[in-house]
Formats: sequence, structure tokens, C-alpha cells
Amino acid sequence: MSYQIDLAGRVALVTGASSGLGEQFAKTLAKAGAAVVLAGRRIERLKTLRAEIESLGGDAHVVTLDVTDLASIRAAVAHAETEMGTIDILVNNSGVSTTQKLVDVTEEDYDFVFDTNTRGAFFVAQEVGKRMLARAKGAAPGTFTGGRIVNIASMAGLRVLGQIGVYAMSKAAVVHMTRAMALEWGRYGINVNALCPGYIDTEINHHHWQTEAGRKLVDLLPRKRVGQPRDLDSALMMLCANESHFINGAVIQADDGFAV
Repeated sequence: MSYQIDLAGRVALVTGASSGLGEQFAKTLAKAGAAVVLAGRRIERLKTLRAEIESLGGDAHVVTLDVTDLASIRAAVAHAETEMGTIDILVNNSGVSTTQKLVDVTEEDYDFVFDTNTRGAFFVAQEVGKRMLARAKGAAPGTFTGGRIVNIASMAGLRVLGQIGVYAMSKAAVVHMTRAMALEWGRYGINVNALCPGYIDTEINHHHWQTEAGRKLVDLLPRKRVGQPRDLDSALMMLCANESHFINGAVIQADDGFAV
């Protein structure tokens, strides 16, 4: 006897789906049976991912999304629901970072990080949340009331790390944002949780682990290794599952023990 999480009939919107964690999240949700809306700015990358998902029998659609632009957020969510149906799952994944000491942070650096990681994440969740709330209140059609929102934060939002202070601040705000949304929307069956990854090897940082600084960092980790995007699959699936109705406002560390 085995246990399987089945997301057939659900529509999932994944932001920042063109690479890294977002790409893996989209593949995982599609494999579980969800119809996946791939959102981001690099449309050609998204189209390639859509073709890969469809070649494996999955269902995917591409939408243009710039999370720093409120009009783009509204248009993308509306387009997604027109093409795929009401959004049942949001994986709020878009994120950026800079590396520098706090005294060297410029206004442009600060706005770059917070506009995507905090402001963008908030307004994406708000736009999807409004629609989930309308269905829960009977003010909008939909076969599934409630929903699952997974905000991708970071272990840096729980433990400050050197050289990425502004990033850590932005992700700490996402953690508190998650709790606020869980408190306000939970009564309507909308579960909002945060996933806090540790160091994960993606195309953006892959080269770093081969450098002297990267190897020194790995040596400081509890099990002296970095994770792979697939290492987050089980946590993601738990938070997105239909059966996860009792998990709300949780902040899940998936960092191989680094923040202990």
C-alpha cells in the first residue's frame, strides 16, 4: 500500500517559473496532476518548460508576469484564470538578491530587492487571494473553495547572513506576511504557509560552489552539502495537498539543519 498526493483537477500558478526552484516546483505540481500556469518574464524559457511538461503528459500554460508591476500582476492572474480556470494553488516564488555590505546598499539596490521579494510577493498573493475569497464567499463561481498559497521565503528570513542583509530583511517580511494572511484568510479555507529553503544549487549560483568562497561556505554547513531543487518537492507537496487543510500559517525550514 502506498500514499500518493493527487492534484488532478487543480490549477496552480507558479511565479518565477523560468528557472531554478520555480521550474522544479512547476514540474513537481504537473507530475502530481495539477494544471500549471508558468509565470515570469523570460517567455521563451517558459515555453520550453511548457513543452517539456506537455511531452510528459502534463498540462501547462504560459503567462507574462512582472511582479514589480501591479498592472502586470492583475493581467497575468486574469489571463491565467481565463485560459486554465480558477487558481487553486499559488506558489509565490519570484525573488532576487544582491551581495554587499549594508553600508554599500544604495537606494536602487534596496528597491530592487524589496520590490520583487516583498512588495511583488504581497500583491501577487493579494490578487490571487481576492479571487479565492470571492469564491469562498459565493461571490464568484468555482468548483473548489479555499485554496493553497505557498510563499517561498528563505532560511535567511529566519537567520541573518552576512553580505545579503537586505535580502534577509525582505524574506523576513515574507514570513510575517505569510502569518498575517493565514490569520486573516484561514477562516475561508485558504491556507497560507511559507517554505524557507536553505542553500540550493541552481543555475544562478552553481558556479559559486566551485569557488574557494563557495567551498568554505559548504564546509560551514551541518552536513557539508548544498541541496538540489528536488529536495524541496516533499515539503511543497505537503503544503499544496488537498489533505493539508490543518496546516496554516506554518513556516517550514528546508535547510538541512543550517538554521538550528
